[in-house]
Amino acid sequence: MTTAVAHPNIALVKYWGKQTKPGNLPATPNLSITLDTLLTETTVTAAERDEFLLNGRAVQDAKVARFLGALRNRYPLPAYRIQSENNFPTGAGLASSASGFAALMCAINADAGLNMNAEIMSEWARLGSASAARSCFDGFVALVPPLWRAQRLAPAAHWPLSVVVAVTSNEAKSVSSTQGMERSRETSAFYNAWVRASGDDFACASDAINQQDFEQLSEVAELSCLKMHSIMLTSKPTLMYWNAATLACMEEIRRLRSDGTPVFFTIDAGPQVKAVCLPDAVDSVTQALGGIPGVKQTIVCNLGGGARVISP
Repeated sequence: MTTAVAHPNIALVKYWGKQTKPGNLPATPNLSITLDTLLTETTVTAAERDEFLLNGRAVQDAKVARFLGALRNRYPLPAYRIQSENNFPTGAGLASSASGFAALMCAINADAGLNMNAEIMSEWARLGSASAARSCFDGFVALVPPLWRAQRLAPAAHWPLSVVVAVTSNEAKSVSSTQGMERSRETSAFYNAWVRASGDDFACASDAINQQDFEQLSEVAELSCLKMHSIMLTSKPTLMYWNAATLACMEEIRRLRSDGTPVFFTIDAGPQVKAVCLPDAVDSVTQALGGIPGVKQTIVCNLGGGARVISP
């Protein structure tokens, strides 16, 4: 029996869409930060047959089954009883699949003695969820060609940032990210332009992180977020992951910034708003977002660590 933990990450330069070739490869380079407060804890135990329990409930998960099948094509693994617990809403736009598959790969790697380093683990975790590759690392993380293994751009200590997560819904989204990405790739008239522009966004964000330029990072990250949601909105049928509180949070963050608060927003495929700010701004951002009607809770995060074994 082995237990591992991993944290979700939020992309500052987004990807939305997959390549058509095998390997669960993103269509665009992407860049993220790993969060510390949100956590997935996963325990694997050798068993007579595979069993997957998510937050205490037995579930049938095709992505987990495919992931285990791919691993077993390479390694002689036993059947596993997998118990995975999230301390945050699952399937609701908070990257639970990223932390989930990163923790699962880390636990199996240790339990089966596969001796993978973090980069190789990230390549396998990507097969379950592309963003899971990034949750294998701490700090600022990139997922880029040609190998599409995650790599740490900078450790968390390089530039301490904080994130205030405004949770506006605890419900699982009705259209999964995988389904939504394929819909956008097939139907949005602006999808190819999104793919072509992604390299410039990645380079700009990487430079901002290297230089610790918050204004530049704010500009490119918010624009990447809004361009991604524009692709969603121009898909057929339209994909709308926001709710009224999401929009209100976005406007409040813009107001805060116009008043001099160093903060910007990013939103993934869900209604939750992540306000990235400098540490001194955490209290004012938390207070402002917590007072918005429809915000159920706020969660303060700093930059977190990579996937790791905690037992045995």
